[in-house]
Amino acid sequence: MAGHGFGSPFADTGSSALLPPVFTYCLAVVFWIFGTYTKTSIIAAACLNSLLSSLICIPVYFTARKCFGDRVGVWSAWGWALSPYGIYFSADWLWSTCLVTLMLISLFLFALYLERDTRLWLWVVFGLLCGVAALTEPVVLSVLPLLAALGCYRLYRRGRSWVMPAAVYALALAAALSPWIVRNYLVFHKFIPVRDGFGLELYLGNSGYTGHWANRSVHPNHSQTELAEYEQRGEIAYMAHKREQATDFIRAHPGWFAWMTLRRIVYMWTGFWSFDSAYLKQEPLDPPNVFVGTTLTLLALAGLRRAFRERVGGAVRYAAVLFCFPVVYYISHPEAYYFRPVDPFIVILGMYWISGSKWATPCRAPVTRG
Repeated sequence: MAGHGFGSPFADTGSSALLPPVFTYCLAVVFWIFGTYTKTSIIAAACLNSLLSSLICIPVYFTARKCFGDRVGVWSAWGWALSPYGIYFSADWLWSTCLVTLMLISLFLFALYLERDTRLWLWVVFGLLCGVAALTEPVVLSVLPLLAALGCYRLYRRGRSWVMPAAVYALALAAALSPWIVRNYLVFHKFIPVRDGFGLELYLGNSGYTGHWANRSVHPNHSQTELAEYEQRGEIAYMAHKREQATDFIRAHPGWFAWMTLRRIVYMWTGFWSFDSAYLKQEPLDPPNVFVGTTLTLLALAGLRRAFRERVGGAVRYAAVLFCFPVVYYISHPEAYYFRPVDPFIVILGMYWISGSKWATPCRAPVTRG
C-alpha cells in the first residue's frame, strides 16, 4: 500500500519472501479501505478474523455430522462456537490463523466427498484450493496432499480410476503455487517454495535458550544486532546464516535438541512449558491454558481411540491431521497460535467421545475404515 511492493516486515530492505501472500494481501485490502495501521483498520482486521472464526462452525458441523452423526455435528458446532481459543485468537491476534483454520477444516470436508467422486473438475478445484491454503500458510502441505492420497487410495480400493484424479490434483496444486514460486525466483534468483523464513524460525528455538519456547532476543524485531545483520546481508543470506547457526548448534548438542523437542511436543499438546516465576511473568495466562489445552487433548485422543476401536470411517484422516500438522514446530519452535488450525478436529473428536456410543450414528463418510 505504501508503493514498496511485497516488502520485508523487518526493515525497508526491498522485496521479501518472509511471509506468504494470501493473508498479507487481505490485510493490504483492509489498509487500503480503512487506512494503514489506523485504529479503524485494526478493528476491521479483528472483525474479519472474528467472522472467519465464526464461519468455521459451518464445516465443523458438516464434517462431524458426516463422520459421527447429527448429534455430534450439532455438539461440535456449539463446541467450536464456545471454544476459548476460537474466541480469543480471532479477536486478539491479527494473523492468518483463523483463515488457515477455516481452509483446513473445509478442505478436510471436501476430501471426504472426493473419496467416491472421480469427476476431474472437482479434483482440479480441490488442488487449486489446496494451493491457496498453502499460499496462506505452507504448513498445511504437511496434511493436504496426504488427504488427497487417502482419497485416491479409497478410489483404488473401490476399483475406480484414481490415476487421473491424482494427476490433475497435483497439476492444479502446482498451478496455484507457480505464480508465487516464479515471482520468488525472478526476484531472488533462487527456488523458494512459498516463504524463506525457516532458518530464523529454526534458530529461534535452537540457540541454547531454554527459559522460553522461543529465544526472542535473537529476533530482528527485538535485537538491533540481528536487525543490522539482516539489513547488511539481505534476507536470503541472513536466513541461510540463521539456518546454518541452528543446524550447527543441533549437531553439537544432540541431547539438548532431543530434550527440547520433547518439551515442544508437550507444549503443543498441553500448553505447558514451565511454572518458573520468571517464565510466568512473560506468560501469565499459562496456568489456565494448561488446564484447557490438556483437557481438550485428552478428550480428542479419547475420541480418536474410540473412532479407531469402532472402525469409524475417517479415523485415519483425523489422525493424519493431528499428528502430521504440528511436526515442523517440534523441531523449530512453537507458539500458542500455531496449533490452533487443529482445534476444530480436536473439538469434533472430543464431542464424539463425550456423546457416548448410544448417541453416535454410524459413519457415513466414505473413508478408510480402521
